[in-house]
Amino acid sequence: MADESINQAQETVNQDEIRYRFSFPDGTCFEHAVVLDPGSSLLLRPADRGELPEWTRLEKYRCPNCSLDASAHRHCPVAANLADIVATFRGHLSFQEVQVTVLTRQRSFAAATSLQLGLSSLIGLVMATSGCPVLDPFRPMARFHLPFATVEETGYRMVSMYLTAQYFRHAEGLPTDLDLEGLKEICEAVEDLNAAFALRLWEAVDNDANVNSLINLDCFAKATQQAVRLGLEEYRACFESYLE
Repeated sequence: MADESINQAQETVNQDEIRYRFSFPDGTCFEHAVVLDPGSSLLLRPADRGELPEWTRLEKYRCPNCSLDASAHRHCPVAANLADIVATFRGHLSFQEVQVTVLTRQRSFAAATSLQLGLSSLIGLVMATSGCPVLDPFRPMARFHLPFATVEETGYRMVSMYLTAQYFRHAEGLPTDLDLEGLKEICEAVEDLNAAFALRLWEAVDNDANVNSLINLDCFAKATQQAVRLGLEEYRACFESYLE
């Protein structure tokens, strides 16, 4: 999108909306808007949709650590919110080149990248804001969404989010965890979820773009665990002024 077109499109984005646009070399374009609750919950507001596909049923490839009550949740909330995205890209390959533009009310982001990496940012945002108990700890990151984040950037954001949560827990008189043991446990739980969710996706797709986008997110969780185990040494040099 040209700068003028981006500016015009940005003016149409609502305050609580994050809009992704995928533009392929052959001229085809796909757009998906993530609209978050305007309150403090940061839950995704689902778009109007018809009957959901079979692969979204909660009991279908249910994650081993899922705590949702099947009588109250016929469909996995993450799968339900991803159904349209998965259907759109079900026949696409991970390595396809694509121009991805992300618009918020405050700014725009753009990258010429692989479909896998562009989709990974969108899928990660939807997963964190769908009301899944396993993924809920990552929901605060949606407030400060960073498309196309690197492994290092994602690890830093996850640690920063977790330590901010400990600050608020301390203010409420709750036990705190400055050793980041809880963050490692969260990442381990997400790995179990990702493995089960990949089975869901394989049933819904003809090619690998959606699944490999999920695998990319899983790599972020593994890398963050490793950074914590190593004492966050890769970030230490940035904080020398605090250690004098």
